[in-house]
Amino acid sequence: MSDLFFYDDAVARTFAPFALTRPACELRAGALLLRERWERALGMRAAGFVSSPHLEDFDEPWGGTAAARGTIPAGSILVNSRCAVALASAKSAGVWRCGDRVAAVRLERKLDVEELASGKPTLEKLLPPKGGAHAVDVQGRWIDYVWDFIAHLSPMLTEDITALAAGATRTGPTLGMIGGAHTVYAEDGATIESQVYFDTTAGPVLVRRGATVQAFTRIAGPCVVGQESLVGGDKISGSSIGDTCKVHGEVSATIFLGHANKGHDGFVGHSYLGRWVNLGAGTTTSNLKNTYGTVQFWTPGGERDTELQFLGTFFGDHAKTGIGTLLTTGTVIGAGANIYGSSMPPKLIPPFAWGDDPPYSSYRMDKFIDVARKVMARRHVELSAKQASLLEAAFEHRPKAKAKTAKTKKKTR
Repeated sequence: MSDLFFYDDAVARTFAPFALTRPACELRAGALLLRERWERALGMRAAGFVSSPHLEDFDEPWGGTAAARGTIPAGSILVNSRCAVALASAKSAGVWRCGDRVAAVRLERKLDVEELASGKPTLEKLLPPKGGAHAVDVQGRWIDYVWDFIAHLSPMLTEDITALAAGATRTGPTLGMIGGAHTVYAEDGATIESQVYFDTTAGPVLVRRGATVQAFTRIAGPCVVGQESLVGGDKISGSSIGDTCKVHGEVSATIFLGHANKGHDGFVGHSYLGRWVNLGAGTTTSNLKNTYGTVQFWTPGGERDTELQFLGTFFGDHAKTGIGTLLTTGTVIGAGANIYGSSMPPKLIPPFAWGDDPPYSSYRMDKFIDVARKVMARRHVELSAKQASLLEAAFEHRPKAKAKTAKTKKKTR
């Protein structure tokens, strides 16, 4: 049997604020994780990933893949994590191409993980001799910039829902009011209360197993409500809500990776929430500049013009905001940051920052781990020793020049 591995190249390793705490294959693109998309396409389970060394203890209890060690066996399939393959069966091959690029390759020799440690090698370098392997084309999209997750979201959701809805039931009049030409699907175990309105003018809607849509909610497609998630009140449009989330207030064109909370009022648009994010009541993101110009976004290589008119905030894993936090267009909040206060923060909040105004203090790691353990326990998830080790490694790997360490007891959290 072949094994399936994912490779974060140098570009994927710049996907702030997420690359500090997770490999790219464990990010949601459209309705599913990048890993899940390839597992579905190839009919295989992932055996590991190759990414930045500080992610070697990455561990998630719901089936996330682990860091590859030693060598990757000959015959294994190595996937570029940045290719969001379409949710259709891919033919067996030696090389899989998406557009004009190699998306995956079957290794003809065992590969030392150290050969990929820098992220610089490309899959093209691993191709067999010319004509030595059968190549097939696959449909999909490339994530060249971290904001492409949002740029491609709407068409991907429409395509994904069509593929995923094969085992779902079309909703009837007793499961909510429906307007528009597209279909609403509900998987077994989904709960849709009365007085829910589905607007399918722009795309279909899928409510997944164990999810609940409460009364007086308006959902506009294309939209997915993930397994065991709770959506309650206001308008949710064009969004991908992952597993075990709580969502309230107005949300537009946003991805919830999973286990994230937006339980109160406040607008969030064209944004991306990592795992274990918690937004305080009234947290509001701006997703459109007053000039109606394109949004600038911070990257490790400097600020870039996204060429997008709409773009909100990207929240790293375990990030938290206080009551009434206001965020400008193109904001990046680092993993583990805890910000609050009445003033609008800058567009870049460093990982593990703490405070109400820059320069921020650094979150004390022992207290951060204690809070993370409590947060996860509320969702019946245990913080494993490996997860704690990963977070500690992320803390050490963070850009230290961006945040100051608290020097007084008063400023230590």
